[in-house]
Amino acid sequence: MSDLGSAPLPSLAPDDHLLGPGADAPSLVVYADYECPYCAALHLRLRARDARWAFRHFPVRSKHPRAWAAACAAEAAGLQGAFEPMHEALYADQARLEDPHLWERARALGLDVERFDADRRSEPVVARVRRDFESGVRAGVVTTPTVFERGRMRPLGAPDA
Repeated sequence: MSDLGSAPLPSLAPDDHLLGPGADAPSLVVYADYECPYCAALHLRLRARDARWAFRHFPVRSKHPRAWAAACAAEAAGLQGAFEPMHEALYADQARLEDPHLWERARALGLDVERFDADRRSEPVVARVRRDFESGVRAGVVTTPTVFERGRMRPLGAPDA
């Protein structure tokens, strides 16, 4: 476990993206980015569990230059009711996160592509991704993926599937 000192630990927000089956309150808060291979591996492990989790964006631009654009794409899809399908599509093909591939995903999901493109560049979407990132920084997140279980930071790669 990490010693966070006085860092405020993440608690669930009313607009967190809740993923996974069931209606139970999630016990995990996951900070991740869509270009991180370790995040994709953790995502697969979490999907295999019978549990719910809250997903928060933590795009590490220094290592993953397209992570910010991908996070904004997921949020823009969410404005059309398709956050989870876009989330899945982004993790399913991390090698293709450039704009034409994001537009193609939006088309494949039946989204209004013009609205999607405008939304992903909008201030509310950018602010949402920034808010997630800043909440992670305040909680002591320095890399992805970082998982909090019941308010406690778990080691990299946790929880076990």
